[in-house]
Amino acid sequence: MKTENTATDLNRNLNKPHAQKGIAFKATNSINMNKIKQNEKIKFSPITLDDKTTYEDYFYKEERIIGECERGCEFSFANLYLWGRQNMAKLRGHLLLLSQFDERFVYPYPLGAGDKKPVIDAIIEDSKARGIPCIITGLTPSARQTLEELYPESFSFQSNEGSYDYVYSINDLAELSGKKYHGKRNHLYRFKEAHPTYLAEPLTEDNISKAEEMAEEWYEKRLSENPDADFHMEKAALKKAMRDFRELQMEGLAISENGKILAFTFASRLSEDTFDVHFEKAFSGIQGAYVAINYEFARYIRAKYPNVKFLDREEDMGIEGLRKAKRSYHPDRMIKKYKAYLTRTFADE
Repeated sequence: MKTENTATDLNRNLNKPHAQKGIAFKATNSINMNKIKQNEKIKFSPITLDDKTTYEDYFYKEERIIGECERGCEFSFANLYLWGRQNMAKLRGHLLLLSQFDERFVYPYPLGAGDKKPVIDAIIEDSKARGIPCIITGLTPSARQTLEELYPESFSFQSNEGSYDYVYSINDLAELSGKKYHGKRNHLYRFKEAHPTYLAEPLTEDNISKAEEMAEEWYEKRLSENPDADFHMEKAALKKAMRDFRELQMEGLAISENGKILAFTFASRLSEDTFDVHFEKAFSGIQGAYVAINYEFARYIRAKYPNVKFLDREEDMGIEGLRKAKRSYHPDRMIKKYKAYLTRTFADE
């Protein structure tokens, strides 16, 4: 699957109507387009590795100014770079994003600590110029409230529990103490008993090729168990992560025994106090391997980054087995997120 686009391709979409599948829009009232500054055009360009510093400057500035400013895993620069077609633009002290998945476009909630009104106005105008529905994603409850106050009765909102982030206390995962983690400690004990010489080591340029080999073996086994499974996008994203892990400033850890990797994980910093876990692989036939890599990685990050208090282990995507596994680690909290669909039409006067 092609995962990168060019500015030419993106701008070619302007004034070209797009029908987004599965989305119904009801026109209620109308918005006077004269209130939207026509000269505030958004100039999107594809996200590259060179954008990492700029992106994170805006992200952390918002966090510092606003204080408690929780964002979901979709706002991790690594996720933006690794998955799908992502585009970025600057406008009025904000960073705007346009995400493309096949023929679908969405606008993640803009980053920035200033007035959101002119920025959202520009997003509405951009969607109109492209002939696509205006869909704003990644809204936390506070962001939803802001949007509702700025545009009363103009957006409808949808929330899917499968898209909520699971955020865990790093101390909980690094210690597994207390009655609620009794089962996890048993799995960890059995793993240590069966693999007394295992090593937990950071992923570096010296051993990342072994992690790639392990990943290929993991995918082969999963596909043999479930031939209908589609890992194409995940494999492409993981390959990209392994290729660019240094530039992305990712942290990785591998558990190995006798030179063979049994499990590994990749993560990157999401905020001042949170790391986002992007990939975690372990052989299902090795009892306790997933518990061991989770445990060892939490201990590794806690020791290296004392100010990190949480691990965001992302969504369960509505997959029952994944939901059960994530809940079994007792998250500290969930990040609830909404999609906003513009339901008002425009009136050009």
